[in-house]
Amino acid sequence: MPESLSRRRLLGAAAGAAAGVGLAGPAAEAATAATTRTAYASAQPALPSGLFALGVASGDPLPDSAVLWTRLAPAPVAGGGMPERAVEVRWEVATDERFRRVVRRGSESARPELGHSVHVDPQGLRPDTEYFYRFRAGGEISPVGRTRTAPAPDARPRALRFAFASCQNFTAGYFHLYRDLVQQDVAFVAFLGDYIYESAPVATSLRVHQGTDEPYSLTDYRNRYAQYRTDPDLQAGHAAAPWIVTLDDHEIDNNWADDFPQDPDKQTPEGFRARRIAAFQAWYEHMPVRRTARPNGPDMQVFRRFDFGDLARVHVLDTRQYRSDQVATIQEAEDPSRTMLGAQQEKWLDAGLLSGRQRWNLLANQTQVATNDRTAGEADSFDLDNWDGYRASRRKLMDTFAQPRVANPVVLTGDRHSTFIMDLERNPEQPGTPVVGAELCGTSITSGGDIPPSSQQQFHTTYDPIAAESPHWRYWDNRRGYILCEVGRERMESTLRSTEVVTKQEGAPVISAARFVTESGRRGVTVA
Repeated sequence: MPESLSRRRLLGAAAGAAAGVGLAGPAAEAATAATTRTAYASAQPALPSGLFALGVASGDPLPDSAVLWTRLAPAPVAGGGMPERAVEVRWEVATDERFRRVVRRGSESARPELGHSVHVDPQGLRPDTEYFYRFRAGGEISPVGRTRTAPAPDARPRALRFAFASCQNFTAGYFHLYRDLVQQDVAFVAFLGDYIYESAPVATSLRVHQGTDEPYSLTDYRNRYAQYRTDPDLQAGHAAAPWIVTLDDHEIDNNWADDFPQDPDKQTPEGFRARRIAAFQAWYEHMPVRRTARPNGPDMQVFRRFDFGDLARVHVLDTRQYRSDQVATIQEAEDPSRTMLGAQQEKWLDAGLLSGRQRWNLLANQTQVATNDRTAGEADSFDLDNWDGYRASRRKLMDTFAQPRVANPVVLTGDRHSTFIMDLERNPEQPGTPVVGAELCGTSITSGGDIPPSSQQQFHTTYDPIAAESPHWRYWDNRRGYILCEVGRERMESTLRSTEVVTKQEGAPVISAARFVTESGRRGVTVA
């Protein structure tokens, strides 16, 4: 990536749009078409200014395409501020940041029923190639984004560099960790859930959520997503690389499971269904995903798969839509009828794990797979919203991991607001069974707030005794951060990039706090 754009310029470009700069038109654009467009435009009321206040993004990279996203929202937290009509949005893809070598261009209709969002899927791009893209509407031009296509299916890449992150509570801190991520020149970012938080505004928060209550309607959720998207560091992170996104609970309601809200005594089935429909719609409108993910009422296609030549296969999971409701006891968690993924997704995942020729299988997952007793000593306590509450599903997954045809399974997980690096055992309820995989459970971008030395000490006072009883644990830490991964043909090296302060705009330095290694052909993970 050219240095002039990849670091300094992308950070600046994400903060705002350069108004009034025209996109290069086709060399021989028909005069009649130009006249028609001019006449049509003059008949329409002028659009508000600041159309690209939410920036740009790309995602879901394939060898010949990557989704390009923007949303026209001049009044981001006031419903968007757009007129109730479709608006033409023109787009360009180029191999250079100055758009002298444009390779694809076209237009899309930003429609009010989709919040004036645009999801462009340009075809025919070259594999494993860096591209730059931008949009134009109403005489304004968007910030410039950078994306990259995946390698060709028959390619043999030597390395794949990516990052994964989760849990970015707007009220708990600033998103300045993305400034560090932008510097890493990754092929993609995997975001594992809790992109927004649905909590009601609290006046004493560092940054106060918009609205007067939790979001319930489509307008509520649109405003909440838009508030997060106005953050310049988050915009810079999206503009720097394609994202592969999934969702967890806070995108709708804490600890929701299929048709069940967290508090069924306060939300009726009809009310929660309407809430789920609204939340899915807003998620789609703000994520760089393909049109195949557009919700159909309360249902949305989230689980999907991406291949990076013969090096790595990324399986994106959905552990919310199809899971059984949470239970209260370990005995109930053993019920073989309980599912985390649902039968269809389980079959899809098994087929993808067993059929791939890639050297590495990476699972983009929401909640912790490894067993995690939360209490030291003889007493047992588990968070049954995690895979500990879905033990039959976990054993099925571990049985699949154990198959010789499943190459190097590594689970990438969010949710915990702390870093836990663990071996995955064939039967987690029976310590000492063979190790069949590794789990890298990453910490949060802001959720949980600052972690000064006193908080670190308290964390270790609690968890060190538990770790002493948990031989599959390899590393634990509670600072904020993300994980940077370098996948090679013989080993995968992952680095925890962390900081102690997120409640200040500039924050504390971001450091490489620890490094983890998984060797090809050797199950499990070690701390380097």
